[in-house]
Amino acid sequence: VQLQASGGGLVQAGGSLRLSCAASGRTLTFYKMGWFRQAPGKEREFVAEMPWSGGDGGTVYADSVKGRFTFSRDNAENTVYLQMNSLKPEDTAVYYCAARLYGRTYEYWGQGTLVTVSS
Repeated sequence: VQLQASGGGLVQAGGSLRLSCAASGRTLTFYKMGWFRQAPGKEREFVAEMPWSGGDGGTVYADSVKGRFTFSRDNAENTVYLQMNSLKPEDTAVYYCAARLYGRTYEYWGQGTLVTVSS
């Protein structure tokens, strides 16, 4: 699975950005997609996860982004999105998309896209 993330940039606090992650290489029916982020000097942390197929009931968010970020997908375009609203300076990080088979750890990673939120 190849993942290509894009959409990062510089935004003021309170603003919005939408990240995209285009997937290719294999059928993702039995995969879950995830977003992670890594701030400077910190460990990578989980942001959100959703199944590639089926309903959205399996979508989960980190408490720190719940209510502000929305994970969505376009199966026809093989792309997932992370809509980020009400951004805060502490959301500044490199954001990575990732994929895993059900029951396994994340093993496919995109290259990361930088989000910088100014105060």
